[in-house]
Amino acid sequence: MQSNTTLKKVLKPIHLWALAVGLVISGEYFGWNLGWGGSGTIGLLIATLVVTVLYITFIFSFTELTTAIPHAGGPFAYSYRAMGPVGGFIAGYATLIEFLFAPPAIAVALGSYMHFLNPFFDVKYTAYVCYLVFTVINLLGIKESAIFNLLVTILAVAELCVFMGITAPHFKWGNFAQNAMPKGIGGIFSALPYAVWLYLGIEGVAMVAEEVRNPQRDFKKGYIYGIATLVLLAIGVMLCTGGVTNWQTLSTTNNPLPDAISVVLGGQNNLTRFFAGIGLFGLIASFHSIIIGYSRQIFALSRSNYLPLFLSSVNRRFKTPHWALIAGAVVGIIAIYTGTTDAIIILSVIGALVMYIISMVSLFILRKKESGLLRPFKVPLYPLFPAIALVLSTISLSAIAWYNATLTAWFFIVLLFLLAIYIALNKHKQPLQGDALLNSHASSQIVQS
Repeated sequence: MQSNTTLKKVLKPIHLWALAVGLVISGEYFGWNLGWGGSGTIGLLIATLVVTVLYITFIFSFTELTTAIPHAGGPFAYSYRAMGPVGGFIAGYATLIEFLFAPPAIAVALGSYMHFLNPFFDVKYTAYVCYLVFTVINLLGIKESAIFNLLVTILAVAELCVFMGITAPHFKWGNFAQNAMPKGIGGIFSALPYAVWLYLGIEGVAMVAEEVRNPQRDFKKGYIYGIATLVLLAIGVMLCTGGVTNWQTLSTTNNPLPDAISVVLGGQNNLTRFFAGIGLFGLIASFHSIIIGYSRQIFALSRSNYLPLFLSSVNRRFKTPHWALIAGAVVGIIAIYTGTTDAIIILSVIGALVMYIISMVSLFILRKKESGLLRPFKVPLYPLFPAIALVLSTISLSAIAWYNATLTAWFFIVLLFLLAIYIALNKHKQPLQGDALLNSHASSQIVQS
């Protein structure tokens, strides 16, 4: 099986929209409701509104970076170009943590949904099988993966619309507002990682940059339509779920939407079970999309000599990074075996917020350092939008560190340990070969091509 390091350009705006929504949409199906336990409904809603502002300003800012530097490394590439090898290392590490630890949580939720439908299915073993099946699907080619992703994303969005249509008539403000902020203002801060979970991963669209036909034109469409779709779904699902019953009964489950539907229709109702069945599409869309994201990040880091070089091999027949896909699956299976959904979600969110911070810093540096860089899309209201994204990301990370000190400490201990090894091996002094987009002296003509 021969290989090279060239990816295939086939993706269009509709695929980017599907990937943007697909990466995130499982966040509407599970995980966010765990935030109710510490914050209550109003506390989580406030946290979500703050995080929504964070993501809107971040995505507009991130789109400028993505269209100017269309590279499979995404945040790693922007930080490398702005701050050099050490900046690239930090961004790459943070992005890998985000994208490697989100899929195990989703796989466990898939197992939980299957167990809800039929107790025969063991949660963990089902999660392992999901990794095997969707790794194989991704090995078959990006175009085939994108078409599959488009289908399941459309079905997932349609299902959430059906869910809101069924539950909205049964919404009662008394249910939603009951004991709505049990821990006051502090509860809002403790809920931030679960609010971030509602949007976590949308930036992963950047990692298929080398497989998009016209990245300078198409990325802004995919990102902007994607974030608009997700904002409407996140707020709608949260209100409808919390208003149909005592929300505390749904604050610990891995399948809050089927449980909410069962309150309205009855647990044995055929429509309830049908809804739980098609609910798998939302989880599948995110799981499949994030596998695409982490495989391209591993591929790009390997090609840039941050990870073993064999991980940047591309299958000659399918033009997919096969070893990167397999390596990510192995990490995910180990995480399922050793971790819990709660801890995995928080680790993934920590990685995301560190990446958001360093990406916004990179944007400010590149505006000053490379003022002549071709920017097909410029963030509106600069420097206000990236400044808001930077400040809110920093506040969110600080709050998460306060409430999850041990997990945060391990995140940074491992980062410092790996960075020390990287510097000790003098890899930060070794120039990258054959990657014009990471060269700060690259001309706008090179970027445009």
